[in-house]
Amino acid sequence: MVTAIVLAAGRSTRMGGGLNKQFLELLGKPILWYSLAAFEQCASVDEIILVCRPEYAAQAQQLGSAFHKVVRYTDGGAERQNSVWNGLEKCSPSTEIVAVHDGARPLVTPALIDATVESARAHGTGIAATKVVDTIKEADENRMILRTVDRTRLWAVQTPQTVRFALLRRAYAKVLDDGIVVTDEAAAVERLGESVRLVETPFLNLKITTPADLAVAEALLRQRH
Repeated sequence: MVTAIVLAAGRSTRMGGGLNKQFLELLGKPILWYSLAAFEQCASVDEIILVCRPEYAAQAQQLGSAFHKVVRYTDGGAERQNSVWNGLEKCSPSTEIVAVHDGARPLVTPALIDATVESARAHGTGIAATKVVDTIKEADENRMILRTVDRTRLWAVQTPQTVRFALLRRAYAKVLDDGIVVTDEAAAVERLGESVRLVETPFLNLKITTPADLAVAEALLRQRH
């Protein structure tokens, strides 16, 4: 069984307005709707667990009720890793693979989800990512450049991040036991000394973090339809 954990528990501090960004409208639907729809349409995915802040539980359940694969809900935690752990605790006993996705990435497609699942089946992990195209500089605290980083081997990591359930649970158990903070599933697995495989994203897999991102996402979604 493949379980998707969709995260909608962020605090949206850069969006302003007070409303959780996943519930802001994008072409007449909540941003979160697009992620849920992609996982609903993906043949590889059997169930979806939606993670949200407690104060948005009613909205999340109302939205999730439109999708047959959304089967359980759970509260978000203090950090992303706590939210993912809460989701792992809700997975079905038969879950073999988990796909973790940011609900603020509405451009995800069933094809990309499938590709990460296939990678996880074959290699244990499948992490959506895109090659870095900008020139990257390392700077000090005064913004003075220290060096230019070779970008030929650099990738910007996104979601979905898809991992075998047992491996991801073991990785996050160690993170929580060690009392550290990681920002994604790949980092948690890396800490176990395990190899992590990237899956190239063939499109702009935008994460909405600012109001300007909404306009970009809207334009890209209009192009698709």
